[in-house]
Amino acid sequence: MDWTLELVVVPVADVDRAKEFYADRCGFTVDHDTAPGPGVRIVQLTPPGSRCSIVIGTGVPPLPGTAVTAPGALHGLQLCVPDLRRAHAQLAERGVPVGPLSHLGAEGWVEGYAEEAWSSFFPFADPDGNGWAVQEAPTPLAQR
Repeated sequence: MDWTLELVVVPVADVDRAKEFYADRCGFTVDHDTAPGPGVRIVQLTPPGSRCSIVIGTGVPPLPGTAVTAPGALHGLQLCVPDLRRAHAQLAERGVPVGPLSHLGAEGWVEGYAEEAWSSFFPFADPDGNGWAVQEAPTPLAQR
């Protein structure tokens, strides 16, 4: 049986602001923006080429056995791209405050790009402070 990660809930304070950030600045596709009931809104967005989407919203009660997470509390989300320098430039041009290109060296994180496959990253955060890392992957997902 396959177990696929297909959706991550990203806690945000302002759904419209977050939708604009992810759709217009990061280039995620808006899959749907629905209001299934009074005070409830669900927006699902998918990064280009991804098999996993994110959802932002308001008024959605947590599933049993789960908890509501405060806006900005999610960290460690990771996107992979085949060209890290191009992705970094693209987000910066769209107004996303991106961190420097870095790689892990013998003494820890070193600023700068590394030629070794899977070695280089850069961080960014959404307006609420949810933290993302972008990693260079040697080949597109469909070829791995």
